[in-house]
Amino acid sequence: MTTFVILSIVLSAAVLLAVLWPLWRDARGLVLGGVAALGIATFALYRVVGTPAALSPQATATMPTTLDDAVTQLEAELAKQPNEPEGWRLLGKSYAALQRYDDAQKAFERAVQLLPTDADLLVETAQSRLFNNAERKLDAQSMALLDKAIAINPDHQRALWFLGLAQRQEGKHAEAAKTWEPLLAKVDPNTAATLRTQINEARADAGLPPLADTAPVADAAPALLTVTVELAPALKDKLAPGDTLFVFARQMGGPPMPVAARRLPVDTFPVTVPLGDGDSPMPTLKLSQLPQVHLVARIAKGSGPAAQTGDLEAAAVTADVKAGNSYTLTIDRVVP
Repeated sequence: MTTFVILSIVLSAAVLLAVLWPLWRDARGLVLGGVAALGIATFALYRVVGTPAALSPQATATMPTTLDDAVTQLEAELAKQPNEPEGWRLLGKSYAALQRYDDAQKAFERAVQLLPTDADLLVETAQSRLFNNAERKLDAQSMALLDKAIAINPDHQRALWFLGLAQRQEGKHAEAAKTWEPLLAKVDPNTAATLRTQINEARADAGLPPLADTAPVADAAPALLTVTVELAPALKDKLAPGDTLFVFARQMGGPPMPVAARRLPVDTFPVTVPLGDGDSPMPTLKLSQLPQVHLVARIAKGSGPAAQTGDLEAAAVTADVKAGNSYTLTIDRVVP
């Protein structure tokens, strides 16, 4: 088994490097992280697929060279051995990477049937339901999964984050703040700074004062993108006191939840906004983990970042995530 695992990781690394070589110059961290992730995935896949007999020339001739091929092979093996929870977990992750969110949800739900006390798996299943929800909301079943995960592991950070998100979506802002506050002492300083902002926004929406800032100020995370926001002259007369400027970076083809976000008072234009990992509103995904994002700028007439009729916005721009890259967004239209 040891020989198989080592050779599988080497072959998997070679395949992934061939696929991701164009990214090597500008995103070495992403490539190396991908190699490591595929090596781990290969080990998990071994539990479902194989034995050392897989090293035969006939077997190696069919080694997958794309994620689609690997998914097809894993589907075939799980059809033969349907009671392997790690195989279903891996299949769910693969479907999610391919943005096949309905299939991902079904795979995770099958995995959790086989391994119902794995807190990580319960959270992954809840997240898959979020991505597969047309309104990108955590439904009652997702909440039940999160509650069970927290009952198993009361300190599960991702479960607590998603629980607070669900509470925010339900308008339970005070409860969300209370759910998130214990995380401040457990996450890294940059994440804590961003999380504190989210907590204070929830507290403000609940009519509560902001948290007392007793923690030392952490060094700011380096900016990965610089966004300049301009306002079209024709829309200047539509600004009003209390308007708020939101600048987002969102995952390409992913859910609307941003991977980086800044909230600013509407003052003068143009305004320049740096975005980095410290601006992530969630601990599960950082800006630096993505090669490209969509940049969005919106002047909100209401209290929240969700688009509403009458808001002013710019067309989304595709951005390569790399320190030093700068982009300009022009707010030139009214949300119908």
